[in-house]
Amino acid sequence: MTARPLFAQISAIRNIAMLAVCVLSLCTLGLSLSASTEKPDIVSFDPRGSVETIPNDINALGAITGYYFDGNIFHAFVCDPDGTITKFDAPAATATVGASIDREGTITGYYFQGTLQGHGFVRSRDGLFISFDPVGSTETEPVSIHSKGTIAGTYYDSNHVSHGFIRSVDGAIQTFDPPGSNGTVVTAMNAKGEIIGYYNEGYYQHGFLRSPDGAYTTFDPPQALQTFPTGINSGGEIVGNFDVNFSSVDGFVRHRDAEILISNVPTAADTFPNAINAAGVITGSYIANGEHGFVRDSNGEFTSFNPPGWTFVRPTAINSQGTIVGDYTDSKGNIHGFVRSPDKREEEIQ
Repeated sequence: MTARPLFAQISAIRNIAMLAVCVLSLCTLGLSLSASTEKPDIVSFDPRGSVETIPNDINALGAITGYYFDGNIFHAFVCDPDGTITKFDAPAATATVGASIDREGTITGYYFQGTLQGHGFVRSRDGLFISFDPVGSTETEPVSIHSKGTIAGTYYDSNHVSHGFIRSVDGAIQTFDPPGSNGTVVTAMNAKGEIIGYYNEGYYQHGFLRSPDGAYTTFDPPQALQTFPTGINSGGEIVGNFDVNFSSVDGFVRHRDAEILISNVPTAADTFPNAINAAGVITGSYIANGEHGFVRDSNGEFTSFNPPGWTFVRPTAINSQGTIVGDYTDSKGNIHGFVRSPDKREEEIQ
């Protein structure tokens, strides 16, 4: 799972009109769901009053976290498996983002208080907030939490150089950078505490894997100029994207034995794998006359999903059951969240 950052959305959101939210009888107060008549296994949702909805993560039980924009400020949310949605904000925050949720419902993310300086937070299932920042941080961006309460993410120092961090459940924070890095970005962590991301070395970006004992493995697909790992499962399989010419983007899968395979959607100009679950099922998006969602099963077979009227479909996370969450843009330019269950298949990509 790679949380979709808030910062890239601000300018686009200013141009989006207020979304009228309807609540179906099957939903509890605060959640709008609308099922596609063509693909009943995919539902669209928005918190009440949302202009833009960005789901970032889904846990094994089906609880979702992310953030939304109400036309004035950004709020975080958690959506329970029964459809109950709860908005929450860090104290005195002008923007709050839910980035990752563990099996127990504990959420990590980040928030702002009037300035561009961001702070990390952890929120318990009963709503208790704890704020944190690595020493020297001017901007803290947690991206992942696992069931033992460990949090991983990125922070920026006063020179705006990025570094990785790990926060243990007792609040202790350890910072890190792979050898040779002049800028480190953490993108995901699995249940074993293995962390992935990329680091800058001159003009190039390399992928890295950090083991729980602090050992580093760096990797790049053949001839890659930029490598961006985005997801890692409990078995240590890694997905991401890379480019060799700064013009087109290819997807990759790195297996536990370090073998790296190119994994592109057939006929796609660009492929962006974003997440992989324990079964080896991958989800992400691809570019081919628009942006579409895809699922790649453990046998390497791709399936596209892009319900009628949906454009720019961007899956962000997949849980162990194969349920996918993400966001899409409708024909009017409004952005909504979606949930895709794994029990049906859309058109197979030839």
